[in-house]
Amino acid sequence: MLKVLNIIEDTMVDGPGFRTSVYCAGCRHQCPGCHNPQSWDFEGGYTVTTDEVMRIIAADPFSRGVTFTGGDPMYQPEGFAELARAIRQHTPQKDIWCYTGFVYEQLLTNPRQHALLELIDVLVDGPFIRAERDETLVFRGSRNQRIIDVQASIHQQTVVTLSYSASL
Repeated sequence: MLKVLNIIEDTMVDGPGFRTSVYCAGCRHQCPGCHNPQSWDFEGGYTVTTDEVMRIIAADPFSRGVTFTGGDPMYQPEGFAELARAIRQHTPQKDIWCYTGFVYEQLLTNPRQHALLELIDVLVDGPFIRAERDETLVFRGSRNQRIIDVQASIHQQTVVTLSYSASL
């Protein structure tokens, strides 16, 4: 079960190509200047099953991938890990991105969050910092945030970042 605010189909702002974005409820980071402060409330939104979300994801033939965002999906690691496993099983052609206010190195030390981390392709990590805001950045809001190739980082045991430009 997941607590979500919304599921948006065919969005292009939360990763490359058309995507399905799952906006979860709940975030303790509460970054000043957050573009989605309504997502902070852990009691907000509605409860949804993995099967219900998968019906939406599988029904979209144009979607390149799925993005977990929020809120912060790392506060619901078991539910999002279950969803990630279902995506891998039923729609393996879709990539999985995840946005979090935690940094990658923190997630490695928490077994529950680490288990989710192992199932995703790309992590956009770090809190939004208003003083580091940069509107020219693609897929992130502030310069401190990194776009991490999770599988390469796990394999190489060091952070491997990806670069995206506005010319996508």
